[in-house]
Amino acid sequence: MIEFGLVLSRFLHYIATTSLAGAAFFPLYAYAGTEPERLARWRGRVLAWSAVLALAAGLGWFAFAVANMSGALTDVADTEVVGAVVRETGFGAVWTARTAIAVLLVGLTLLLPSRTSVGRDLLTSFLAAGLLASLAGAGHAQMEEGWPGALHVAADAAHLLAAGAWLGGLIPLGFILLGYDGRRTDGAALDVDGVLMRFSGMGYIAVATLVGTGLVNSWFLVGSVSSLLASAYGWILIVKLACFAGMLGLAAANRFWLVPALEAAGRKAPPESAVWKRKLRIHVLSEQVLGLFVLLCVSIIGTIRPAIGQ
Repeated sequence: MIEFGLVLSRFLHYIATTSLAGAAFFPLYAYAGTEPERLARWRGRVLAWSAVLALAAGLGWFAFAVANMSGALTDVADTEVVGAVVRETGFGAVWTARTAIAVLLVGLTLLLPSRTSVGRDLLTSFLAAGLLASLAGAGHAQMEEGWPGALHVAADAAHLLAAGAWLGGLIPLGFILLGYDGRRTDGAALDVDGVLMRFSGMGYIAVATLVGTGLVNSWFLVGSVSSLLASAYGWILIVKLACFAGMLGLAAANRFWLVPALEAAGRKAPPESAVWKRKLRIHVLSEQVLGLFVLLCVSIIGTIRPAIGQ
């Protein structure tokens, strides 16, 4: 029960924090001008719901982590046990700070659910980035000390931010492709092709960061091919890498096949662009599904012993 609750709360928290970060980062790179009003309202709702889920799932994660440390779910109601975890463990200190950030995000997104401005977007992005990156301070990266520990935490934080930008960014991108009519309140059309190209550009940076930091994390947590193949951690990691490879394949097909075909169809025969846009929507949805499997794998392997040394 405790193990299942811990994995589930971790999974929901990862979904919420990556969605929050991706939606917060999106207007910083996706639009050539200001964000369309309808998109701003929709994104404001995504931010608010994601912040609420991040706070709730984060509290659940903390509760099940306390139960896992003490050995009994009933200890979550024991103030002395909870206080000891908060005061005497690195996890407790990190989680206290993260809960404060989550509360700030809930307040910000609920009070200003649809208001768009550079200042508000920057503040939301900063807090969302802090909430996501700080997960590195509560995981396996805390196993090392000194400069190896600092390197591992930095790599893990960069890995999380890149995942948030890419996986979370697929949510507003999918909304744009799933029937958004592309009209602003002033009648100007949204440059969907431009959004797709700018998202692809961000994707290059995110993927490069994920690969580089993933290798660093594997060096610390896996160590060797034999450890990879001889442990439950390693096999779940292989499933995660397979899903990640599938996402890369879909993203490459989008960038080098579907997006150019969509642009060409729009110039020569606009009705045909609907066919290519439908194919692109299917690819983006498939990336989202694979991304959920990646987050599920991360939620599981974070609760078990790393492969190195096994």
